[in-house]
Amino acid sequence: MDPETRHTILLIEDTESDALLMQRALRKSAITDCVHIAKSGKEAIEYLKGVGPFGNRQEFPLPQLILLDLQMPEMHGLKVLEWIRSQPEFRSTVVIVLSSSRLTGDIQLAYKLGANSYLVKPPTLEMLYQTVAAIAQYWLALNQWPEDSLPLRPAEVREAVGQPAAAA
Repeated sequence: MDPETRHTILLIEDTESDALLMQRALRKSAITDCVHIAKSGKEAIEYLKGVGPFGNRQEFPLPQLILLDLQMPEMHGLKVLEWIRSQPEFRSTVVIVLSSSRLTGDIQLAYKLGANSYLVKPPTLEMLYQTVAAIAQYWLALNQWPEDSLPLRPAEVREAVGQPAAAA
Protein backbone atom coordinates (compact mmCIF):
# COMPACT_ATOMS: atom_id res chain seq x y z
CA MET A 1 0.00 0.00 0.00
CA ASP A 2 1.23 3.46 -0.83
CA PRO A 3 1.91 5.11 2.57
CA GLU A 4 0.86 8.48 1.11
CA THR A 5 -2.61 7.21 0.21
CA ARG A 6 -5.15 7.08 3.00
CA HIS A 7 -8.77 6.09 2.70
CA THR A 8 -11.69 6.16 5.07
CA ILE A 9 -13.25 2.81 5.93
CA LEU A 10 -16.71 2.45 7.45
CA LEU A 11 -17.20 -0.84 9.29
CA ILE A 12 -20.90 -1.55 9.80
CA GLU A 13 -20.96 -4.22 12.48
CA ASP A 14 -23.31 -4.62 15.44
CA THR A 15 -21.35 -7.29 17.33
CA GLU A 16 -18.73 -5.57 19.47
CA SER A 17 -16.40 -8.58 19.56
CA ASP A 18 -16.48 -8.88 15.75
CA ALA A 19 -15.79 -5.15 15.40
CA LEU A 20 -12.81 -5.42 17.77
CA LEU A 21 -11.43 -8.43 15.90
CA MET A 22 -11.80 -6.59 12.60
CA GLN A 23 -9.98 -3.55 13.98
CA ARG A 24 -7.21 -5.84 15.22
CA ALA A 25 -6.97 -7.51 11.80
CA LEU A 26 -6.86 -4.12 10.07
CA ARG A 27 -3.99 -3.00 12.33
CA LYS A 28 -2.14 -6.29 11.79
CA SER A 29 -2.47 -5.75 8.03
CA ALA A 30 -0.82 -2.33 8.47
CA ILE A 31 -3.97 -0.51 7.43
CA THR A 32 -3.45 2.91 8.93
CA ASP A 33 -6.48 4.33 7.20
CA CYS A 34 -9.21 6.04 9.15
CA VAL A 35 -11.68 3.38 10.37
CA HIS A 36 -15.09 4.33 11.73
CA ILE A 37 -17.63 1.89 13.16
CA ALA A 38 -21.41 2.05 12.85
CA LYS A 39 -23.14 -0.35 15.24
CA SER A 40 -26.41 -0.65 13.32
CA GLY A 41 -27.88 -0.06 9.90
CA LYS A 42 -29.64 3.06 11.16
CA GLU A 43 -26.38 4.44 12.56
CA ALA A 44 -24.61 3.68 9.27
CA ILE A 45 -27.16 5.69 7.30
CA GLU A 46 -26.90 8.57 9.77
CA TYR A 47 -23.10 8.47 9.34
CA LEU A 48 -23.38 8.48 5.55
CA LYS A 49 -25.97 11.28 5.59
CA GLY A 50 -23.79 13.28 7.97
CA VAL A 51 -26.59 13.89 10.45
CA GLY A 52 -26.72 13.96 14.23
CA PRO A 53 -23.36 13.18 15.85
CA PHE A 54 -21.84 12.56 12.37
CA GLY A 55 -22.36 16.09 11.04
CA ASN A 56 -18.69 17.06 11.20
CA ARG A 57 -17.11 15.72 7.99
CA GLN A 58 -13.62 16.54 9.27
CA GLU A 59 -14.20 14.08 12.11
CA PHE A 60 -16.48 11.68 10.18
CA PRO A 61 -15.37 11.77 6.52
CA LEU A 62 -17.22 9.92 3.80
CA PRO A 63 -15.84 6.42 3.28
CA GLN A 64 -14.28 5.03 0.15
CA LEU A 65 -14.69 1.47 1.46
CA ILE A 66 -17.59 0.02 3.45
CA LEU A 67 -17.44 -3.35 5.22
CA LEU A 68 -21.05 -4.37 5.80
CA ASP A 69 -22.47 -7.05 8.08
CA LEU A 70 -25.93 -8.37 7.21
CA GLN A 71 -27.53 -9.54 10.47
CA MET A 72 -28.04 -6.32 12.43
CA PRO A 73 -30.72 -4.81 14.66
CA GLU A 74 -33.05 -2.05 13.45
CA MET A 75 -32.19 -2.58 9.78
CA HIS A 76 -30.86 -5.61 7.92
CA GLY A 77 -27.59 -5.09 6.06
CA LEU A 78 -29.25 -5.72 2.69
CA LYS A 79 -31.61 -2.80 3.38
CA VAL A 80 -28.57 -0.66 4.19
CA LEU A 81 -26.95 -1.75 0.92
CA GLU A 82 -30.13 -0.95 -0.98
CA TRP A 83 -30.19 2.54 0.59
CA ILE A 84 -26.49 3.13 -0.18
CA ARG A 85 -26.93 2.24 -3.85
CA SER A 86 -30.07 4.39 -4.13
CA GLN A 87 -27.99 7.47 -3.28
CA PRO A 88 -26.17 8.82 -6.37
CA GLU A 89 -23.24 10.08 -4.30
CA PHE A 90 -22.49 6.54 -3.05
CA ARG A 91 -22.90 4.52 -6.24
CA SER A 92 -19.13 4.27 -6.72
CA THR A 93 -18.32 3.64 -3.05
CA VAL A 94 -16.91 0.14 -2.62
CA VAL A 95 -19.19 -2.02 -0.45
CA ILE A 96 -17.93 -5.40 0.71
CA VAL A 97 -20.45 -7.60 2.48
CA LEU A 98 -18.73 -9.45 5.31
CA SER A 99 -21.28 -11.80 6.82
CA SER A 100 -21.58 -15.15 8.53
CA SER A 101 -24.40 -16.02 6.11
CA ARG A 102 -23.64 -18.51 3.38
CA LEU A 103 -27.24 -18.46 2.13
CA THR A 104 -27.42 -18.38 -1.65
CA GLY A 105 -30.32 -15.92 -1.47
CA ASP A 106 -28.30 -13.46 0.64
CA ILE A 107 -25.35 -13.68 -1.73
CA GLN A 108 -27.46 -13.26 -4.87
CA LEU A 109 -29.44 -10.37 -3.43
CA ALA A 110 -26.30 -8.61 -2.17
CA TYR A 111 -24.84 -8.64 -5.69
CA LYS A 112 -28.19 -7.66 -7.22
CA LEU A 113 -28.31 -4.68 -4.87
CA GLY A 114 -24.81 -3.59 -5.85
CA ALA A 115 -22.29 -5.18 -3.50
CA ASN A 116 -18.77 -5.13 -4.93
CA SER A 117 -17.85 -8.32 -3.08
CA TYR A 118 -19.41 -10.85 -0.71
CA LEU A 119 -17.17 -12.58 1.84
CA VAL A 120 -18.13 -15.05 4.53
CA LYS A 121 -16.63 -14.20 7.92
CA PRO A 122 -13.69 -16.53 8.49
CA PRO A 123 -13.96 -19.01 11.37
CA THR A 124 -10.47 -18.34 12.82
CA LEU A 125 -8.50 -15.24 13.71
CA GLU A 126 -5.66 -16.25 11.40
CA MET A 127 -8.08 -16.63 8.48
CA LEU A 128 -9.55 -13.21 9.33
CA TYR A 129 -6.05 -11.72 9.14
CA GLN A 130 -5.59 -13.33 5.72
CA THR A 131 -8.98 -12.07 4.52
CA VAL A 132 -8.30 -8.53 5.68
CA ALA A 133 -4.83 -8.61 4.09
CA ALA A 134 -6.44 -9.68 0.80
CA ILE A 135 -9.03 -6.90 1.05
CA ALA A 136 -6.27 -4.39 1.73
CA GLN A 137 -4.11 -5.66 -1.10
CA TYR A 138 -6.86 -5.58 -3.70
CA TRP A 139 -9.14 -2.69 -2.72
CA LEU A 140 -6.66 -0.34 -1.03
CA ALA A 141 -3.41 -1.06 -2.88
CA LEU A 142 -4.22 -2.34 -6.38
CA ASN A 143 -7.63 -0.82 -7.07
CA GLN A 144 -7.56 2.46 -8.99
CA TRP A 145 -9.60 5.15 -7.23
CA PRO A 146 -11.14 8.24 -8.79
CA GLU A 147 -8.74 11.17 -8.91
CA ASP A 148 -10.10 12.83 -5.79
CA SER A 149 -10.55 9.43 -4.07
CA LEU A 150 -13.85 10.57 -2.57
CA PRO A 151 -17.46 9.74 -3.38
CA LEU A 152 -19.24 12.38 -5.47
CA ARG A 153 -21.26 14.96 -3.58
CA PRO A 154 -24.93 15.41 -4.56
CA ALA A 155 -24.24 18.61 -6.55
CA GLU A 156 -21.42 16.87 -8.47
CA VAL A 157 -23.73 13.97 -9.31
CA ARG A 158 -26.42 16.32 -10.63
CA GLU A 159 -23.79 18.15 -12.69
CA ALA A 160 -22.38 14.89 -14.07
CA VAL A 161 -25.81 13.65 -15.23
CA GLY A 162 -26.90 17.05 -16.53
CA GLN A 163 -29.53 17.84 -13.89
CA PRO A 164 -29.96 21.40 -12.62
CA ALA A 165 -28.73 22.23 -9.13
CA ALA A 166 -31.31 21.99 -6.36
CA ALA A 167 -32.92 25.25 -5.28
CA ALA A 168 -31.42 26.67 -2.10
